[in-house]
Amino acid sequence: MPLVSMNEFLPKAKAGKFAVGQFNMNNLEFAQAITDAAIEEKSPFIFGVSEGALKYMGMEYTVAIAEAAAKKSGLPIALHLDHGSSFEVAMKCIRGGFSSVMFDGSHYSLEENIRLTKEVVKAAHAMGVSVEGELGTIGGVEDDINVDEEHANLAKPEEAIRFYEETGVDCLAIAVGTAHGMYKGEVKIHYDIIEKVSSAVPVPIVLHGGSGVPDEAIRLSIQAGVGKINVNTENQVACTDAIREVLAKDSKVYDPRKYLTPARKAMVEVVRTKIRLFGSSNQA
Repeated sequence: MPLVSMNEFLPKAKAGKFAVGQFNMNNLEFAQAITDAAIEEKSPFIFGVSEGALKYMGMEYTVAIAEAAAKKSGLPIALHLDHGSSFEVAMKCIRGGFSSVMFDGSHYSLEENIRLTKEVVKAAHAMGVSVEGELGTIGGVEDDINVDEEHANLAKPEEAIRFYEETGVDCLAIAVGTAHGMYKGEVKIHYDIIEKVSSAVPVPIVLHGGSGVPDEAIRLSIQAGVGKINVNTENQVACTDAIREVLAKDSKVYDPRKYLTPARKAMVEVVRTKIRLFGSSNQA
């Protein structure tokens, strides 16, 4: 099965009150773990690729790995640029074989964010590629993005609705209290913002910073209108913890397969658990 745009499954997610997971692909083992868990659960999913990960893996390897996963699994899989910083980066990914892109103009004024996002949407839609936009500022650290809590701003519902109406994005990431990375304190999600925006727009809301959010908060977010949830840090932690455990037991290990195999198994468990929590099992 070829890679697909997020429109192959996100409208169904919103209508069915479940969410599709975006699991970031950082290398081959991440891709294998995500795919294997999704095959077990018969779930659609999204490979998220940040600009940093794309630079690390290279365009050709990234697309080839995603295409191999789609062919092997027979599942609807989107290859999605995460937090694209410019029109040029988005177009590079589309030309390279991505089936979905995010343009993150949240650090611009509302008017400039709308203007730039509209340009990406127009070009992407002409090529059958879905687009995610973002409004408000999500705190935390992801690759080169570092926003402290003081400068994390919640999205205003009326601005989010206007943003959708003027851009025509296929899903909308809005700042509702989550953060990238793992949480140091209590997670306070503003479900009222999700509900107000979701009830006024036909596309699903995206929850960034899904790692470490309590299960009940995830369920309430989905009921409020979230249809896409991003997870990266929990997989990174599971991968690294498994590697550290192997090396701590035997400092003489030098074959990467000896520690990457348990790392991959640990990530399968994370992804399987998330898919079941999001309600996307048997939705492929």
